[in-house]
Amino acid sequence: MAFAKAQKSKAYFKRYQVKYKRRREGKTDYRARIRLINQDKNKYNTPKYRFVVRFTNKDITAQIISASIAGDIVLASAYAHELPRYGLEVGLTNYAAAYCTGLLLARRVLKMLEMDAEYEGNVEATGEDYSVEPTENRRPFRALLDVGLVKTTTGNRVFGALKGALDGGLDIPHSEKRFAGFGKDSKQLDAEVHRKYIYGGHVAAYMRTLMEDEPEKYQSHFCEYIKRGIEADNLEELYKKVHAAIRADPNQKKSEKKPPAEHKSYGQCIMWLN
Repeated sequence: MAFAKAQKSKAYFKRYQVKYKRRREGKTDYRARIRLINQDKNKYNTPKYRFVVRFTNKDITAQIISASIAGDIVLASAYAHELPRYGLEVGLTNYAAAYCTGLLLARRVLKMLEMDAEYEGNVEATGEDYSVEPTENRRPFRALLDVGLVKTTTGNRVFGALKGALDGGLDIPHSEKRFAGFGKDSKQLDAEVHRKYIYGGHVAAYMRTLMEDEPEKYQSHFCEYIKRGIEADNLEELYKKVHAAIRADPNQKKSEKKPPAEHKSYGQCIMWLN
Protein backbone atom coordinates (compact mmCIF):
# COMPACT_ATOMS: atom_id res chain seq x y z
CA MET A 1 0.00 0.00 0.00
CA ALA A 2 1.40 3.42 -0.99
CA PHE A 3 2.17 5.97 1.67
CA ALA A 4 -0.29 8.92 1.68
CA LYS A 5 0.98 12.15 3.18
CA ALA A 6 -1.54 14.28 5.09
CA GLN A 7 -1.75 17.63 3.31
CA LYS A 8 -3.20 19.57 6.26
CA SER A 9 -1.95 18.67 9.69
CA LYS A 10 -3.58 19.12 13.08
CA ALA A 11 -1.45 22.24 13.62
CA TYR A 12 -3.04 23.83 10.52
CA PHE A 13 -6.57 23.32 11.77
CA LYS A 14 -5.69 24.51 15.30
CA ARG A 15 -4.48 27.80 13.87
CA TYR A 16 -7.22 28.21 11.26
CA GLN A 17 -8.99 31.58 11.49
CA VAL A 18 -12.46 31.99 10.03
CA LYS A 19 -12.79 34.94 7.65
CA TYR A 20 -15.32 37.71 8.19
CA LYS A 21 -18.89 36.83 7.29
CA ARG A 22 -19.20 39.32 4.43
CA ARG A 23 -15.89 38.05 2.99
CA ARG A 24 -17.19 34.48 3.09
CA GLU A 25 -20.33 35.64 1.30
CA GLY A 26 -18.26 37.53 -1.27
CA LYS A 27 -19.96 40.86 -0.51
CA THR A 28 -17.15 43.05 0.88
CA ASP A 29 -13.60 43.67 -0.25
CA TYR A 30 -12.01 44.39 3.14
CA ARG A 31 -8.65 45.27 1.58
CA ALA A 32 -10.33 48.16 -0.26
CA ARG A 33 -12.67 49.04 2.62
CA ILE A 34 -9.93 49.53 5.21
CA ARG A 35 -8.19 52.00 2.91
CA LEU A 36 -11.42 53.94 2.43
CA ILE A 37 -12.40 54.22 6.11
CA ASN A 38 -9.00 54.68 7.82
CA GLN A 39 -8.86 58.18 9.29
CA ASP A 40 -5.78 60.12 10.43
CA LYS A 41 -5.41 60.07 14.21
CA ASN A 42 -4.89 63.82 14.39
CA LYS A 43 -8.39 64.30 12.91
CA TYR A 44 -9.86 62.60 15.98
CA ASN A 45 -13.50 61.61 15.41
CA THR A 46 -14.01 63.48 12.14
CA PRO A 47 -16.15 61.28 9.86
CA LYS A 48 -14.62 60.15 6.58
CA TYR A 49 -17.40 60.06 4.00
CA ARG A 50 -17.75 57.59 1.13
CA PHE A 51 -19.84 58.02 -2.02
CA VAL A 52 -21.23 54.48 -2.30
CA VAL A 53 -22.85 53.31 -5.55
CA ARG A 54 -24.50 49.91 -5.96
CA PHE A 55 -26.54 48.42 -8.83
CA THR A 56 -29.29 45.81 -8.85
CA ASN A 57 -31.27 44.48 -11.81
CA LYS A 58 -33.98 47.13 -11.42
CA ASP A 59 -32.51 49.89 -9.25
CA ILE A 60 -29.49 52.07 -8.48
CA THR A 61 -28.53 52.96 -4.91
CA ALA A 62 -26.31 55.95 -4.12
CA GLN A 63 -25.41 56.81 -0.53
CA ILE A 64 -23.12 59.06 1.50
CA ILE A 65 -21.79 56.85 4.31
CA SER A 66 -19.29 57.25 7.14
CA ALA A 67 -17.88 54.42 9.25
CA SER A 68 -18.01 54.23 13.05
CA ILE A 69 -17.23 51.56 15.62
CA ALA A 70 -20.94 50.90 16.09
CA GLY A 71 -21.42 50.48 12.33
CA ASP A 72 -21.77 52.49 9.12
CA ILE A 73 -23.88 55.66 9.32
CA VAL A 74 -25.82 56.84 6.26
CA LEU A 75 -25.94 60.62 5.94
CA ALA A 76 -28.12 60.70 2.82
CA SER A 77 -29.27 58.40 0.05
CA ALA A 78 -30.86 58.52 -3.40
CA TYR A 79 -32.39 55.79 -5.53
CA ALA A 80 -33.24 55.36 -9.19
CA HIS A 81 -36.80 54.39 -8.24
CA GLU A 82 -37.26 58.03 -7.16
CA LEU A 83 -36.66 59.28 -10.71
CA PRO A 84 -40.26 58.77 -11.93
CA ARG A 85 -41.16 61.65 -9.60
CA TYR A 86 -38.87 63.85 -11.72
CA GLY A 87 -40.20 62.67 -15.07
CA LEU A 88 -38.02 59.64 -15.88
CA GLU A 89 -40.23 56.56 -15.78
CA VAL A 90 -38.26 54.10 -17.94
CA GLY A 91 -34.61 53.06 -18.31
CA LEU A 92 -33.80 53.38 -14.62
CA THR A 93 -30.53 51.41 -14.64
CA ASN A 94 -28.56 52.77 -17.62
CA TYR A 95 -25.66 55.27 -17.69
CA ALA A 96 -27.96 58.30 -18.01
CA ALA A 97 -30.09 57.15 -15.06
CA ALA A 98 -26.92 56.60 -13.00
CA TYR A 99 -25.94 60.22 -13.76
CA CYS A 100 -29.38 61.42 -12.59
CA THR A 101 -29.13 59.38 -9.36
CA GLY A 102 -25.67 60.79 -8.58
CA LEU A 103 -26.91 64.32 -9.30
CA LEU A 104 -29.94 63.81 -7.05
CA LEU A 105 -27.79 62.62 -4.14
CA ALA A 106 -25.33 65.51 -4.51
CA ARG A 107 -28.05 68.17 -4.53
CA ARG A 108 -29.84 66.45 -1.62
CA VAL A 109 -26.72 66.37 0.59
CA LEU A 110 -25.83 69.99 -0.14
CA LYS A 111 -29.42 71.08 0.55
CA MET A 112 -29.31 69.19 3.85
CA LEU A 113 -26.07 70.95 4.83
CA GLU A 114 -27.34 74.34 3.54
CA MET A 115 -24.56 74.51 0.93
CA ASP A 116 -26.71 74.17 -2.19
CA ALA A 117 -26.71 77.89 -3.01
CA GLU A 118 -22.96 78.16 -2.48
CA TYR A 119 -22.08 75.10 -4.58
CA GLU A 120 -24.35 74.83 -7.61
CA GLY A 121 -21.93 72.62 -9.52
CA ASN A 122 -22.03 72.26 -13.29
CA VAL A 123 -25.56 73.32 -14.22
CA GLU A 124 -25.41 72.15 -17.86
CA ALA A 125 -23.73 68.80 -18.51
CA THR A 126 -21.30 69.17 -21.41
CA GLY A 127 -19.44 65.89 -20.95
CA GLU A 128 -16.21 67.62 -19.97
CA ASP A 129 -14.47 66.81 -16.70
CA TYR A 130 -15.53 69.11 -13.84
CA SER A 131 -14.14 69.66 -10.36
CA VAL A 132 -15.73 71.99 -7.84
CA GLU A 133 -13.70 74.98 -6.66
CA PRO A 134 -13.73 75.99 -2.95
CA THR A 135 -15.40 79.27 -2.05
CA GLU A 136 -14.39 81.81 0.61
CA ASN A 137 -16.87 80.65 3.26
CA ARG A 138 -17.03 76.85 3.40
CA ARG A 139 -15.00 74.11 1.79
CA PRO A 140 -16.86 71.78 -0.58
CA PHE A 141 -18.29 68.53 0.75
CA ARG A 142 -15.68 65.82 0.18
CA ALA A 143 -16.32 62.09 -0.24
CA LEU A 144 -14.40 59.11 -1.63
CA LEU A 145 -15.82 56.89 -4.36
CA ASP A 146 -16.72 53.38 -3.15
CA VAL A 147 -17.44 51.05 -6.08
CA GLY A 148 -17.63 47.79 -4.11
CA LEU A 149 -16.83 44.67 -6.15
CA VAL A 150 -17.61 46.20 -9.56
CA LYS A 151 -14.94 45.96 -12.25
CA THR A 152 -13.84 49.53 -12.91
CA THR A 153 -13.76 49.36 -16.69
CA THR A 154 -13.91 52.46 -18.85
CA GLY A 155 -17.52 53.59 -19.28
CA ASN A 156 -18.91 51.62 -16.33
CA ARG A 157 -22.21 52.98 -15.00
CA VAL A 158 -20.55 53.64 -11.63
CA PHE A 159 -18.67 56.49 -13.26
CA GLY A 160 -21.94 57.86 -14.64
CA ALA A 161 -23.11 58.24 -11.04
CA LEU A 162 -19.73 59.78 -10.17
CA LYS A 163 -20.09 62.33 -12.96
CA GLY A 164 -23.58 63.23 -11.73
CA ALA A 165 -22.28 63.80 -8.19
CA LEU A 166 -19.40 65.94 -9.50
CA ASP A 167 -21.75 68.09 -11.58
CA GLY A 168 -24.02 68.30 -8.54
CA GLY A 169 -21.30 70.06 -6.53
CA LEU A 170 -19.55 67.33 -4.52
CA ASP A 171 -15.77 67.14 -4.22
CA ILE A 172 -14.73 63.57 -5.13
CA PRO A 173 -11.11 62.76 -6.05
CA HIS A 174 -11.19 61.19 -9.53
CA SER A 175 -9.59 60.85 -12.93
CA GLU A 176 -11.25 61.30 -16.32
CA LYS A 177 -9.73 58.03 -17.58
CA ARG A 178 -12.77 55.91 -16.71
CA PHE A 179 -15.53 58.12 -18.07
CA ALA A 180 -17.36 56.96 -21.18
CA GLY A 181 -15.61 58.47 -24.19
CA PHE A 182 -12.02 58.27 -22.92
CA GLY A 183 -9.83 57.07 -25.81
CA LYS A 184 -7.35 54.29 -25.15
CA ASP A 185 -5.10 55.44 -28.00
CA SER A 186 -5.58 59.22 -27.82
CA LYS A 187 -5.38 59.25 -23.99
CA GLN A 188 -7.99 62.01 -23.95
CA LEU A 189 -11.64 62.31 -22.99
CA ASP A 190 -14.00 62.89 -25.92
CA ALA A 191 -16.52 65.25 -24.34
CA GLU A 192 -19.05 64.76 -27.16
CA VAL A 193 -19.16 60.99 -26.66
CA HIS A 194 -19.46 61.42 -22.90
CA ARG A 195 -22.25 63.96 -23.34
CA LYS A 196 -24.09 61.49 -25.58
CA TYR A 197 -24.06 58.88 -22.80
CA ILE A 198 -25.22 61.40 -20.16
CA TYR A 199 -28.26 62.32 -22.27
CA GLY A 200 -29.07 58.75 -23.33
CA GLY A 201 -27.67 59.08 -26.85
CA HIS A 202 -26.44 55.48 -26.85
CA VAL A 203 -29.98 54.29 -26.04
CA ALA A 204 -31.41 56.48 -28.82
CA ALA A 205 -28.90 55.05 -31.32
CA TYR A 206 -29.87 51.49 -30.35
CA MET A 207 -33.55 52.38 -30.69
CA ARG A 208 -32.98 53.65 -34.25
CA THR A 209 -30.95 50.57 -35.20
CA LEU A 210 -33.60 48.16 -33.93
CA MET A 211 -36.40 50.15 -35.53
CA GLU A 212 -34.79 49.78 -38.97
CA ASP A 213 -33.35 46.26 -38.74
CA GLU A 214 -35.64 44.37 -36.32
CA PRO A 215 -39.00 46.09 -35.79
CA GLU A 216 -40.46 43.18 -33.80
CA LYS A 217 -37.53 43.19 -31.38
CA TYR A 218 -37.89 46.97 -31.07
CA GLN A 219 -41.57 46.57 -30.15
CA SER A 220 -40.74 44.10 -27.38
CA HIS A 221 -37.54 45.73 -26.05
CA PHE A 222 -38.86 49.29 -25.93
CA CYS A 223 -42.55 48.60 -25.27
CA GLU A 224 -42.53 50.80 -22.13
CA TYR A 225 -40.96 53.66 -24.12
CA ILE A 226 -43.58 53.26 -26.87
CA LYS A 227 -46.41 53.12 -24.32
CA ARG A 228 -45.30 56.50 -22.90
CA GLY A 229 -44.69 58.06 -26.32
CA ILE A 230 -40.91 58.36 -25.83
CA GLU A 231 -39.00 58.37 -29.11
CA ALA A 232 -35.29 58.37 -29.90
CA ASP A 233 -35.34 62.02 -31.00
CA ASN A 234 -36.78 63.44 -27.76
CA LEU A 235 -34.65 61.50 -25.24
CA GLU A 236 -32.17 64.35 -24.78
CA GLU A 237 -34.94 66.85 -24.00
CA LEU A 238 -36.42 64.40 -21.52
CA TYR A 239 -33.13 64.08 -19.58
CA LYS A 240 -32.64 67.87 -19.59
CA LYS A 241 -36.06 68.28 -17.95
CA VAL A 242 -35.19 65.59 -15.39
CA HIS A 243 -31.92 67.36 -14.48
CA ALA A 244 -33.75 70.67 -14.06
CA ALA A 245 -36.47 69.05 -11.91
CA ILE A 246 -33.86 67.43 -9.65
CA ARG A 247 -32.14 70.76 -9.07
CA ALA A 248 -35.46 72.46 -8.38
CA ASP A 249 -36.51 70.04 -5.60
CA PRO A 250 -33.98 67.40 -4.46
CA ASN A 251 -35.70 66.77 -1.11
CA GLN A 252 -36.69 63.22 -0.25
CA LYS A 253 -40.41 62.63 -0.30
CA LYS A 254 -41.82 60.61 2.58
CA SER A 255 -43.78 57.57 1.50
CA GLU A 256 -47.50 57.99 2.00
CA LYS A 257 -48.62 54.94 3.92
CA LYS A 258 -52.26 54.21 4.47
CA PRO A 259 -53.34 54.42 8.12
CA PRO A 260 -53.97 51.03 9.68
CA ALA A 261 -57.54 49.84 9.72
CA GLU A 262 -59.38 50.32 12.99
CA HIS A 263 -59.14 47.35 15.26
CA LYS A 264 -62.50 45.79 15.96
CA SER A 265 -62.94 44.42 19.44
CA TYR A 266 -65.31 41.52 19.72
CA GLY A 267 -65.07 41.28 23.50
CA GLN A 268 -63.21 38.73 25.56
CA CYS A 269 -63.86 35.07 25.30
CA ILE A 270 -63.74 33.50 28.75
CA MET A 271 -63.41 29.78 29.06
CA TRP A 272 -64.34 28.02 32.25
CA LEU A 273 -62.46 24.92 33.00
CA ASN A 274 -64.05 22.47 35.33
